[in-house]
Amino acid sequence: MSGAQLRVLLVDDNADQRELLRTQFRKAGCAAKSAATLDEALASIRVEVPDVAVIDLLLGVGSGWEVREKICELVPEVAIVISSVLDESDYPSSDDVLPKPFTGKQVKGLVARLRARRT
Repeated sequence: MSGAQLRVLLVDDNADQRELLRTQFRKAGCAAKSAATLDEALASIRVEVPDVAVIDLLLGVGSGWEVREKICELVPEVAIVISSVLDESDYPSSDDVLPKPFTGKQVKGLVARLRARRT
């Protein structure tokens, strides 16, 4: 995977947060798609399996915990990143975290760690 773009699925029910995440991940050299709900996330995965799923825990419909569980069940090879305003001690098991609020520098650092794990 070295040199190839990471394909990232961003799952967040807030349109502004989705756009911010999409912008920051694209600036970090990733191909980013987004979903607002579990159903949208699953539909996206059926079209193209991402390398990484960045999941907000507090979704308006359903929960990030459910999204994480379903993605892990369907495509266990996808790296899971939790992004939330909750305390990190409340996060479910994941490959990495991106606590909110985040900066572009934190996103670039996350992408570098994820790429390093894939080589």
